[in-house]
Amino acid sequence: MAVSISQLSFEHHREALGIAESKPRISWRFEGVSPNWTQAGYDIEILRNGIPQVYSFNSSDSILVPWPDAALGTAEEARVRARAHGKEDQPSTPWSDWASVEPGLLDPTDWGGAVPIAADRETEANGSKRPIYFRKSFAVDTEIQSARLYITALGVYEAEINGQRVGNRVMAPGWQSYNNRHVYDTYDVTELVQKGDNGIGATVAEGWFSGMLSFGGKYRNNYGDTIGLLSLLVVTLNDGTRLEIPTDASWRANIGPTVASEIYNGETYDSRLESNIAGWSSGSFDASSWLAVKPLPKLKGKLTPPDGPPVRRVEEVKPQRIFKSSSNKTLIDFGQNVAGRLRISVSGPRGTNITLHHAEVLEDGELALRPLRLAKATDTFILNGNSVQTWEPRFTTHGFRYAQVDGWPESSTPLDKTSVTAVVVHSDMERTGWFECSHALLNKFHHNVLWSMRGNFISIPTDCPQRDERLGWTGDAHAFGPTADYLYNTAGFWRGWHRDVWSEMQFNGSMSVPPFVPIIPPNTNSKLQAAAVWGDVAVAGPYNHYQAYGDLDMLEEQYLQSRAWIDTGIPREDSGLWDRDSFQYGDWLDPKSPPDNPGAATTATHLVADAYLVRMTELLVNISTSLGHSDLAKKYSEQHTSLVEQFRKAWLTNGAMANRTQTAYALGLHFGLFTNKERSAAGDTLRTIIANNDYLVGTGFAGTPPLGFALADIGATDDFYRMLLQTKVPSWLYQVVQNGTTTWERWDSLLQNGTVNPGEMTSFNHYAFGSVADWIHQIIGGLAPAAPGWKKIKVAPVPGGNITSADSRFISPYGEVSAKWELNGDAFDLEVTVPPNTNAIITMPYGNVAHDVGSGQYKFHASRK
Repeated sequence: MAVSISQLSFEHHREALGIAESKPRISWRFEGVSPNWTQAGYDIEILRNGIPQVYSFNSSDSILVPWPDAALGTAEEARVRARAHGKEDQPSTPWSDWASVEPGLLDPTDWGGAVPIAADRETEANGSKRPIYFRKSFAVDTEIQSARLYITALGVYEAEINGQRVGNRVMAPGWQSYNNRHVYDTYDVTELVQKGDNGIGATVAEGWFSGMLSFGGKYRNNYGDTIGLLSLLVVTLNDGTRLEIPTDASWRANIGPTVASEIYNGETYDSRLESNIAGWSSGSFDASSWLAVKPLPKLKGKLTPPDGPPVRRVEEVKPQRIFKSSSNKTLIDFGQNVAGRLRISVSGPRGTNITLHHAEVLEDGELALRPLRLAKATDTFILNGNSVQTWEPRFTTHGFRYAQVDGWPESSTPLDKTSVTAVVVHSDMERTGWFECSHALLNKFHHNVLWSMRGNFISIPTDCPQRDERLGWTGDAHAFGPTADYLYNTAGFWRGWHRDVWSEMQFNGSMSVPPFVPIIPPNTNSKLQAAAVWGDVAVAGPYNHYQAYGDLDMLEEQYLQSRAWIDTGIPREDSGLWDRDSFQYGDWLDPKSPPDNPGAATTATHLVADAYLVRMTELLVNISTSLGHSDLAKKYSEQHTSLVEQFRKAWLTNGAMANRTQTAYALGLHFGLFTNKERSAAGDTLRTIIANNDYLVGTGFAGTPPLGFALADIGATDDFYRMLLQTKVPSWLYQVVQNGTTTWERWDSLLQNGTVNPGEMTSFNHYAFGSVADWIHQIIGGLAPAAPGWKKIKVAPVPGGNITSADSRFISPYGEVSAKWELNGDAFDLEVTVPPNTNAIITMPYGNVAHDVGSGQYKFHASRK
């Protein structure tokens, strides 16, 4: 069968408009299943200024190959295509489709004199800031060739040109460590700019920049106390001349119908005020009554294009049930816990106030609002009385399955599936991984894992999307990283976030990884906040991303943060282990931790910390070796050997862990802390602990990711299958039988009697315990990278738990990988797809018969007898 190139891409960008790289690396993905097809060479054709140039190479590389031409200039567009040549007697691919790439503004001088501007009005320094509308008119005398808008905000923005929305990004430019890195976006607005009079406008709300963040409503104005806008519109005319419209003193500003908008509390929109600004982004609008603008100081952070995809509306969910609560409130159940907001279509009397409250679960038949803590999660829309109005908040998101609707004008508009919709919002990453099996509850759990990832990948990897928190907790990201890398292409997303991790680490030279990134309040990082597992994302994150994407440049870029954490960031005692006075989260949310003390786990916090230190040092050896830093690999290898010895002195007695817990033994087995002689007894101990606990979960955030793999390491996958398929609390499927549609923060976020866990920290959309999906993908699904970037593929399904079939599919950097198996009595049948330019090691169960194969489609058979 023929081989073709299905996709050509640049760096890790899903869209390569306005990127930071002037010499972007190029990748292509294959389609087709030609047997044993391996690339021997490739051609790249680059079209610049209408002039084509072909570059040819003898190389098997097809991901992240170097840019072969001279560097691109600011805003210079190039079109690129590629074709690959097989080895002798193998076909070449046709040319790929053309793909466009265009850098953004590569130098500060390219910004055309644009300065950040704010409305010349007193800001609401200590409270919610009213969103600001900015605008300017401009004229274009001749026909245009192209137009680009470069824009960011001191807040979150939406832009318009001539009354038309610019792009489809929401919550832009997202959340970064603004004092270090300030993202701007690039749009092709050629179709929006016209010959003659034009208008440009942008609405900016406080967002993460100056809005309330973190716990207890304590922190406002984190990056500044004033809403602002920075943009440059560049119009290229047909004769090649450029017209630049920067933000400057000639702009005007005003307040408008968006009365308030906050991340936690929601948005208020008074549509009666729309008439005051009708046509505000058109060229003919009279802004003489609007406020002047004032320049703001230069942005603190470096202006940079985004690394990851933007946040967008990605899906819509219709109501499953509309009903009355016991107190006669109107409630809507969308059947799925989501992150996003509601869109309503309604008509009614002028001044009608419709209020939308959001919550994840019901308690006693009413919205359970206590888990929101101080977040109001309330949107308000005031009707203007002019026929049917459609409205959706623009500068906030909520985590919810249920909504309470107050003030709906039933006499004029029925509240039904046509009048209200839940709009799902998250970073628009490419879906890459799928899993399904014969076990219905496990499929539902996997579905829940996916939805929790979607609800928490909103610009940064948040812990939850609903309460007064929504922070980029590093421990959660560490635990869930491998699962995320399977479900979606997260390469660009992680790259941007790790740049913030590194910038936060460098503050005051502490090299400490904050518990959440960006850190709030800014510039408060210190060694007092250093904690294992959470801080260890500085090592495990880059290592996991390298395994998933094979990007050595990104690994080298993140190498400094990995080394800095191990060398400097960790407070240690003389033995090299963690300082015993250091704070630790430990095995956070161990099932036996009390509701009011989630860190009170059954495993000693410093046992967990020291075990992870050993593991992170081992990973740093592997990273150093991959990067060719042999001297540093030797240094860290010696440290690893010493740390193992010190760990054993501190935490083992005659081969037994100081704590007889699932977590202690899972860490010991999977992290290589037992000797070969001790492993058998340690494995038996772990199995006994689990059996004595009725095969229920006994791990928290730290112990959960390695638990299943520790059992697989000792040939005890059947034990973990029994745990995985439990439905009693604490277990993964308990939440499924309790009608959960996302994964929970606590094993018992909802108690068996239907009430919410009494702890003040209780979320129903939290991905950390969903990290078990990594085991599901590798052991049940049978798919894992055997070499970085999936150049070599491991296919090794291990059936168990009365599961009779499984079907896994993953879109690797090389193309689609799949494994589909079925168990019929004693007969095990496996179908595998291996993409071009890769090979796979396929290990069958019941004898571990291995097959080393190249690309193609294969069928294998094994028998238990």
